[in-house]
Amino acid sequence: MSETPGQRSRTMRAVRSRDTAPEMIVRRFLHAAGLRFRLHDRRLPGVPDLVFPSRRVALFVHGCFWHQHPGCKASDRPKSRADYWNQKLDGNMARDARHLAKLAATGWTALVIWECETRDPQRLADLAACIKDAETGQ
Repeated sequence: MSETPGQRSRTMRAVRSRDTAPEMIVRRFLHAAGLRFRLHDRRLPGVPDLVFPSRRVALFVHGCFWHQHPGCKASDRPKSRADYWNQKLDGNMARDARHLAKLAATGWTALVIWECETRDPQRLADLAACIKDAETGQ
């Protein structure tokens, strides 16, 4: 059964950009792993979700739909208003690429963890190890 336009509108209005469930999972895991971070540093391109200033690491927790995780079934595009959604989601992907490039150009390591990956404890452990390695310069 598909949504009515009014239902879809209410659903989309409820989507938050900060303190999302996947972001909170990542924050709790990394904090428990002994990593300390800043949240949503507006001085950096793209306003990363978590920032590790001493390591110069910026972490984005991307929603699979909104940022179009390649190969993920959660990234299927809506069939209604296809022109609107294609433009919107392609624009999000282009903006993400620009932000990652700007961070790299200024000496930051930019990492992305996808919403679907936040449910995998091994992926979270790998992410923590990657961030810790950035501290030691490995």
